[in-house]
Amino acid sequence: MSKLGIGIVGCGNISTAYLKLSPLFHALEVRAVADINMEAARQRGDEFGVKALSVEDLFGSDEIDVVVNLTIPEAHYAISKQALQAGKHVYSEKPFVLTLDEGEDLRAIAGAAGLRVGSAPDTFLGGAHQLARARLDEGLVGEITAGSAAVMSHGMEHWHPNPDFFFQPGAGPVLDVGPYYITNLVQLLGPVKRVASLATSATPTRTILTEGPRRGEEIPVATPTNIHALLDFASGATITFSASWDVWAHRHQPMELYGTEGSLFLPDPNFFGGTVEHAGRDGAIAPLAPWDHPFGRPNQEHPSHGPLANYRASGLADMAEAIMDGRDHRCSLDLSLHAVDVMTSILRAGETGQWVDLTTTCARPDALGPEAAAKLLKD
Repeated sequence: MSKLGIGIVGCGNISTAYLKLSPLFHALEVRAVADINMEAARQRGDEFGVKALSVEDLFGSDEIDVVVNLTIPEAHYAISKQALQAGKHVYSEKPFVLTLDEGEDLRAIAGAAGLRVGSAPDTFLGGAHQLARARLDEGLVGEITAGSAAVMSHGMEHWHPNPDFFFQPGAGPVLDVGPYYITNLVQLLGPVKRVASLATSATPTRTILTEGPRRGEEIPVATPTNIHALLDFASGATITFSASWDVWAHRHQPMELYGTEGSLFLPDPNFFGGTVEHAGRDGAIAPLAPWDHPFGRPNQEHPSHGPLANYRASGLADMAEAIMDGRDHRCSLDLSLHAVDVMTSILRAGETGQWVDLTTTCARPDALGPEAAAKLLKD
């Protein structure tokens, strides 16, 4: 099978995941890495045996077909635009962009040049979430009328040595972790029509608690850290979404969907695997019969979660094969931009206290069953 040449821009922690996991897939060959810090690029290149280039040289390389944008979110738009202008397809980490105008500009540039744009998260392609999708589509719980999603903790200052960014505009729990939840809801239920929310912050500063030279330093909080939203889907479903870094402990499930014939309970959409549970009209909750989905099989050991299925780069692999096959890719610009629209509208609704109508929409991405997922992997 043919491969596309992959060039990674941004050699921070997330680049390690892409470099480790890309070799699992037929269509991907990482050929170069780049970073504004050339030493960081050299170190990552030496670690994984790939060329380290300047960002400009990577954009200009004939060996690179797709640029994977792993820079910080505020740089996503500028780097993706430069890559498209250099004639490269683009796949970005989440969040895709920080404003709709940025996304529409990338759409126009890509459309004029006949290029593809995709974006993480791709965890919705995992075995657990595709099992939930399959059973929903079969009508197991009837029509979804309501549900809830919750991502809550007490923030990044407890583990990250430099957590400043997480508490600035462009981050916060909605834009940092929300993409996993919003994208999964959209692939399950379709597009969102309008949103409302309440948004607050418990404290004006945070204290870094991670061991290191900055322990005890106070940092400012300049974005809401406690957001509770109501999502009105075009399908008629209404979902509550809670995203907070002001919670010490809770008992909320990551995602629950309530239908006319029963309920589904989904695992954390930040991960590919996990157990999906179901209850019918009798209210008895039990795990769904498992299926052997390739992206649900544990392939690494997580220090706190144990055996874990991690297939990051599956969305990139699907896009690469879609380019070669002339079909739509699942982690599409339309899906990613709609997720950005939902998230930024949630924040705007929290500021104004008003319902916000979305201006984008998208189709549900194609399901990725076990057979289709297996075709993305090497034998």
